[in-house]
Formats: sequence, C-alpha cells, structure tokens
Amino acid sequence: MNQTPHSNTPSPDTCSVLGSPLAVTDYGKAVALVQSWAAARDRAYAVAAANTHVVALARHETAFRETLDQFDLLLPDGMPLIWCINRMSHAHMSDRVYGPTFMLRTLEASGEKFSHFLLGGSEELLETLQKKLREKFPAIRIAGVYSPPFGKWPEDEDDRIIGHIVKSGADFIWVGLGCPKQEIWVARNKSKLPPGVYPAVGAAFAFHAGRVSQAPKWLQDRGLEWLYRLLAEPRRLWKRYFVYNTLFVFYLVKDAVFGHEPQ
Repeated sequence: MNQTPHSNTPSPDTCSVLGSPLAVTDYGKAVALVQSWAAARDRAYAVAAANTHVVALARHETAFRETLDQFDLLLPDGMPLIWCINRMSHAHMSDRVYGPTFMLRTLEASGEKFSHFLLGGSEELLETLQKKLREKFPAIRIAGVYSPPFGKWPEDEDDRIIGHIVKSGADFIWVGLGCPKQEIWVARNKSKLPPGVYPAVGAAFAFHAGRVSQAPKWLQDRGLEWLYRLLAEPRRLWKRYFVYNTLFVFYLVKDAVFGHEPQ
C-alpha cells in the first residue's frame, strides 16, 4: 500500500487480514487523516471501505490485490474484520469503520471548509442524494456530480469523468460505482486524477438517498449485515455473499492451519 509522508496526521498502524493491510483506526482518526490529505492537496489519495468481500476478493484474485496496492487507506468495514484484527494485534477495537457512516462523519466534519464531488449512480439518485445531504448538512459544499453511463463505458469516459472532477475543484471525490468497479477505476486512473481524496464507498449513495435500507445496528454489530442485505436483494447479492463469505472463511482456516504464503 502507498505511503503518505506528506500528511501532518500520521497514518495508522495496519494489520494484515488475508494479506490486506487494514487500518487499525476509528472514525475520528480516519476522518482527521483524510481531512489532512484534503488540506494538503498534493496528490490523489485513494481510500477503500474494505469489507469481507473486498478482502476475500483481493486474496483470491491477484489483479484485484494489485488494485488495492494502489490505495493509501483500507478502512476495516466489517465486524468479522474487527474480530480478526483484535485477535491478531490485540488492538481492542470496538467498532468497524463502516463506509456509509464514514462518509457522513466526513461530510459533517467538512462544514464549509471542504467541497465534495459525487461520482456514481443514476441522475435521479444523485438528485435525491444531493437533496438529502443538503437537508442533513446545510453547510455542505457539493462542487459537482456525475452519473456515468450504464453498462460498458465508451473509451473516452475516464477522461470525461476526470475533466468534470478537475473543473469542480473538489477536495473529496466520493466514488459510488459498486465493488470492484469503483476500486478498479480509482486505481487505474490514480496517476491522472487531480489532487484530492477519493473514497470508494459502495452502496453509501443508495443508503443515504433512501433507496436501500440499512441493517439495524444490532445486526451490524453481530456481523450479520450481509444477511439483511441478502434477504433484501437476493438476486443481486447472493453470489457476492455466498461465494466471498465462504472464501473468506476458507482462507482464514487455511492460514490458521498452514500459515499464509505471500503471493
């Protein structure tokens, strides 16, 4: 994972879970860190909310692991990951850093100081999302939004998106394209992206726009959010949860028995 020597706020320690260096951090420290990066405006900083799907996929597919290597911060977005970190590092973390909540806390802390760009979702969803965010955070500065085309993108789409981001001058560019598309897009374009912080936050747009309901807190705390979402969207999510949750457990057991061999 990339080093971040230019920030005045020190990067957190990390703990390797299935080979992914997850930050040993909490919401307050993570928000302070990304704000320091936004203030520095010296390059593009990539942030991923890494849940069990992301971690298992990175272990299973070399290409996606190389994608995550381009990220500056992997937030532990999943209680099973917190349990792994606590077991391995004795960190005594009590909560995950959940992507949608991290987004809200960053927006709240930004006030009028930082501006934001929303990338992903339909035009209708982005309209609703902007309205909801402005109601929740009256001081928010939304510098721009962009709804990319559905399906396969034209060859010049990346350049078009980057042009919109440059024109906006945004400090935070929230990427809600869904996993793994959003992580791949950020990593592929990182060298061309204008300075700013690029958090890949998955379904956060749909949650905050009120399009998809979130699991109750008591289910989240027990690591069962996946079950709630699977029951809500079985057709779309069955493969992700059954395949990658199974892979996550398989690799944990394999590493516990045989040790982890660097790939």
